[in-house]
Amino acid sequence: MDEIILKEIYNQVKNGYKVALATITKTIGSTPGKMGATMAVFQNGNTIGSVGGGMIEHKVLNKCVECLKSGEDYNFEYILNDNGNLVMQCGGTAFGYIKVFKPKPKLIIIGGGHIGLALFKIAKNLDFYTIVIDDREEFANEQRFENVEEVYSGDIPNIIKNISINDNTYIVIATRGYEGDLISLRSVIDRNPMYIGMIGSMKKWIKVKETLIIENINIEKLESVYAPVGINISSNSVDEIAFGIMAEILLVKNNGSLTHRKNKIK
Repeated sequence: MDEIILKEIYNQVKNGYKVALATITKTIGSTPGKMGATMAVFQNGNTIGSVGGGMIEHKVLNKCVECLKSGEDYNFEYILNDNGNLVMQCGGTAFGYIKVFKPKPKLIIIGGGHIGLALFKIAKNLDFYTIVIDDREEFANEQRFENVEEVYSGDIPNIIKNISINDNTYIVIATRGYEGDLISLRSVIDRNPMYIGMIGSMKKWIKVKETLIIENINIEKLESVYAPVGINISSNSVDEIAFGIMAEILLVKNNGSLTHRKNKIK
């Protein structure tokens, strides 16, 4: 059972999902689950394994769900009697630990040109799981994007539909032109990533948005797109534009604020 649990944890994390693993680390007296009992809880609500069943498992399961939302680990102690924190007839005490396994944040860069390459280099230094997509093989290959986790060339919508996208996914659209940007945004807008940014002018963004509104794309989803992409640091340098894009992604990822850290001199 432990091997099955570990394999499934690996698969879920690899696909960008968090997993909470609860383990009974110590018991005193009579308890339903013995030391070493484990249960994995996944973001889709599925579970594998058991920490003893009954009320204690129900309690631990709920705590795992909380940990998945917060991303924080948790130590627990349940006294299993009428006077304890969990009313059961066992009479013992169970100690345990919930470990949350978190995947790397995933960055999908659609467009392997100068901006895409500069953004990729910054993202690798920040330990993002990176995926690069372009319709041109010469702009999407492992020689150009050294140490990329995944790189694809070809039809962008067909590639996108086979990639796992969730709330741990950040997408930057920087193709070679209007049509590529439109096709790319159309392919990801309903996949509910944490962030979608699209490079280009405000004029282009208005045209893209109007086109997709005619296609009955949800207006609120379109309004959530960061376009034109990036924090305005008043630069035309490719590297600095990419830096501004990554700064915006980190702002969203970490729920940050656009404020200076320095104290004001009084």
